[in-house]
Amino acid sequence: MRWPVNILLWYLLAAVIVLCQAKTNERFRRHSRVPLKSDCLGNVMRVSLDRALEMGNGLEVEAVNGTQYHLLHPNLAAQCGYSMESDPWGNTRIYTSLMACYVDSKDDVTFDVGLRLTKYNQENPSDSFSYDVSKSCTHRQWAATEILCDRNYMEASVYVAPSQTPVKGLWGNMTSESSDAEQGIWKVAFYTPEEVVMTANKAERAGYRTRLTPSRLVMRTPYNTAETRSEEVAGIPMEVIKVRVYYQEPQGINIVNLAAACPTGGVISDNHTISWYVPRRVTPLVDATVDLSDVQMGINGKVLNGHQMSERGYTLSGTDFYVVLEMPVGSPDGYYKSHAPDFHYHVTYSVEPMLEMLWRQDDVRYKILFPITINLTPSIQHQDDTEPEERVFNVLLGAFLNDVVLKNITFSTGVLTVEECKAAGFLIREHGYPNGTKGFSIQVPFDDDVVLKHNPQPLDTQYTLPLVFGFLIMPEEAAFSHSVNVEASLRDVVLPSIAATCDDRNFYVTVKYGSQGNNFETTVGPQQLSSEVKQEYNYREDDTHFSLVVPYNSKASVFERFTSDSITARVDVLLYNSIANWNLVDLSLACSFPFRTTTCHPNGTVTVVAVKVESVPSLDPKWLTLKDQACKPVTGDDRFAFFTFTVDSCGTTRKFSDDYIIYENQIGQNYNPRKGPIFAAPADSRYKQTVTCYYVFNETQTVSFKYKAKNSNPATEVGFGQLSVQMRLAHDETYEFFYHDDEYPVTKLLRQLLYFEVGLLQSSDQRLELILENCWATADEDRTSTPSWDIIVNGCPNRDDRYVAAFHSDSGDPPYFKRFSMNMFTFTKDDEVLHNKIYVHCDVVVCVKNKPAAGICRGQCVDQTGRIPSRYSGTKTQRRGQRSADSSQWAISSGPILLTQQSDLNE
Repeated sequence: MRWPVNILLWYLLAAVIVLCQAKTNERFRRHSRVPLKSDCLGNVMRVSLDRALEMGNGLEVEAVNGTQYHLLHPNLAAQCGYSMESDPWGNTRIYTSLMACYVDSKDDVTFDVGLRLTKYNQENPSDSFSYDVSKSCTHRQWAATEILCDRNYMEASVYVAPSQTPVKGLWGNMTSESSDAEQGIWKVAFYTPEEVVMTANKAERAGYRTRLTPSRLVMRTPYNTAETRSEEVAGIPMEVIKVRVYYQEPQGINIVNLAAACPTGGVISDNHTISWYVPRRVTPLVDATVDLSDVQMGINGKVLNGHQMSERGYTLSGTDFYVVLEMPVGSPDGYYKSHAPDFHYHVTYSVEPMLEMLWRQDDVRYKILFPITINLTPSIQHQDDTEPEERVFNVLLGAFLNDVVLKNITFSTGVLTVEECKAAGFLIREHGYPNGTKGFSIQVPFDDDVVLKHNPQPLDTQYTLPLVFGFLIMPEEAAFSHSVNVEASLRDVVLPSIAATCDDRNFYVTVKYGSQGNNFETTVGPQQLSSEVKQEYNYREDDTHFSLVVPYNSKASVFERFTSDSITARVDVLLYNSIANWNLVDLSLACSFPFRTTTCHPNGTVTVVAVKVESVPSLDPKWLTLKDQACKPVTGDDRFAFFTFTVDSCGTTRKFSDDYIIYENQIGQNYNPRKGPIFAAPADSRYKQTVTCYYVFNETQTVSFKYKAKNSNPATEVGFGQLSVQMRLAHDETYEFFYHDDEYPVTKLLRQLLYFEVGLLQSSDQRLELILENCWATADEDRTSTPSWDIIVNGCPNRDDRYVAAFHSDSGDPPYFKRFSMNMFTFTKDDEVLHNKIYVHCDVVVCVKNKPAAGICRGQCVDQTGRIPSRYSGTKTQRRGQRSADSSQWAISSGPILLTQQSDLNE
């Protein structure tokens, strides 16, 4: 129903503008220049007041009747023919029927309307003003019957002649009866359809108002009174009232039948168009055979011409049953308004069209002021303008009407006002759009605490920003909210890293945190890094990393292989995310540590350590025995077994080789106590360790062992091999071309430079370094023959030579190659040439780099003088420095090289 809503709107509006409060005793200032506009619009007068209801202000309206002022509260306004429309921004229109209670009529042609408007400032009562409005309107084109449908009342008036001649009524005839009463309204009969009769005073107390003017009888009723009823006319719901008025004249009692019918529906709309359907024949007012002779439309009570309608996009058309008015949603004659009835955003569009229809055959004019409000479906959308590489969320939300303000935002950590958001560093902006709407944007860095972070993959981070925007609709401060959830993904995770080194006792492990800090778990070998393990491995940490010191024989390491003097141990470090079950990074470091497995004592006692290696995971060292299974470990644990025996026990065998006595035994997993004595030999043959002792003159010379793995398990057997060394003579200092065996003997001039290269064959091990220990020349192929001459002595050139040899090196040369040059010479005695050819010989030592060394393995010509007495004959003296245990020696020779004359070379 339309009219109950309008009454409710009037009451709500009254609460805002203080219409029903008593008039204050405050003396108000008067304004001579009133900021309003008044218009005469046919049978109504309109006052337009812009922004009269600003925030904090109220408006009181009084009707002026001579020297009296009547406060127009909602009931009196509907009863007396006054209505008011105000949008939320204070644009106010007040309509006064020319037949209203307090309008001064002169022959029903000239009408004087008076109003007093009082504007209150509720925050500052002294800042209040009153406005007097007076308007004189002339209206001559009265139809015999006038029907006015305003927003809060229905009004019907008929022409009554001042004479006694009967006048045709709406649905009956006016008659005269003799009466001695004075002229005036006597009683009113309402048809509901049952007849309800009231005296004029009682009808007025019930909210109705009847009035006689010089030429018209007026009946007015608010909507939804007890005597009105709802009917459908051509399918359109309408509010209808039918009355019979008895009024008194000097000549007698006259009776007039009146009716009014106002539509309460007939609107069809979508988000684009409003269509208003009005019956072509309103049968409570006119006969069904009477056709419409004229129709006009207007806005806010004012008729529009054809050009104005076309300019606004309005169309007025008719069918057999309806007059149809179509208006575009968003026309500037209406306005949008935000609402939040269920704490969600809603939008309405309101417009007040007017239809004025004339049935000339019955001389009935029908005027409808019909406020329409439609609900629109707002489309709140968020635009995610986030560029993940910039690491800032950028969210735009809209669109909203201008009566919406952003109050607060709820984050994952709590609620912040807009001011608090800005103080927290979030950029919040309001954006205005050309269509009059607006939006709000916010920027939030990825790294802020309000952003939720999740890792769907080890290297990826998913950032989630849940937002709940809190809004207020002004001026009523109605609240609503809207939720937005935005996400962004970046491959920005820097994983932690592991670095490790070792010395001769420990592994040193350093774990550097990644971009997510120490949010992972760590295992070292089979052990999780608990507080006890941290203490065991000397755990240290700071903001960027932590470190561990892990002994090579700790539970965290495994043994891969071992030799007679070393053991290869490995430590495995794993960093993992236990929640997502991800292995983030791991490291395995194997190092060789000094470790002696076998000791052969001079008294014939042998002590041996057996080690559990990774390739035999099921091995229990306590089950190991020597060949004689009665010889078990003297002690042991889950990683080591210790044996002590003599060379004449435990199944040890003996054999002779040259000057050596060789004793051998074997350690194996030959006993399993779980299987019992019946399965004593052999229980498991995968582990075999051979123990060998060499005795020379009762002195221990050599200790070695051999372990053989089965089924392609990692081998722990000691390997033996032979390195090959060669010496070549180069054509020139470029060392690009060398003489082949079939080119010898090579002929050279006296003091012509000879370029030699000495190097390992079939080896590219950068850990090996070749050292030229001694080089000398002889006249004979026999390297021990005389005469001889020293070229390099103890790794350095012979300084007693007039033409000192020189080493040639380049930064790119491998360490297992050496190059040197010398001058061609011959052996003489008493200035006579003894021989015209020479052979060059060298003793070469191969050392292991980066190990502590003594003697020649300290490096080529390191702290060696190289000076020896000069000589031309005699056996070459061997000069050897202390030999390192990490070195091997070879003897090589090159030649012959013939001395020739220049003429020989030219031939």
